[in-house]
Amino acid sequence: MGRVLVIRRDLVEAIVEHARRDHPDEACGVIAGPAADRPERFVPMLNAARSPTFYEFESGDLLRLYREMDANDEVPAVIYHSHTATEAYPSRTDVSYAGEPESHYVLVSTREPDTHEFRSYRIVDGEVTEEPVTIVESYESSPGE
Repeated sequence: MGRVLVIRRDLVEAIVEHARRDHPDEACGVIAGPAADRPERFVPMLNAARSPTFYEFESGDLLRLYREMDANDEVPAVIYHSHTATEAYPSRTDVSYAGEPESHYVLVSTREPDTHEFRSYRIVDGEVTEEPVTIVESYESSPGE
């Protein structure tokens, strides 16, 4: 059986709110956690590209984030960004920049004003695999725990 992203509802809402707030530019960020399957700490990042078709983490912010995660024994459990005019599917550029094989790559599409797509992928060596998303109120209520 493949991987599943189990994520708290408040984290999903925070990602979608960030994507809506930065629209029409792409939003980006990380959810850090003690393991790739335990996203806990929402970290919205600045899209240094300020573009509706491309995102790029600001290098200084990214360095600070990785130092914080190292100090807290965390990993980038979720790496997210938005697409503002297309479906929530990784572009060739997204795939080429995906360098964390254990992370969940979440894409949110804000192309529709009243709805959104929220999808998760694993990207390893250029291969994209969509994974199911299970949204829970808390991790204690998630199935199998």
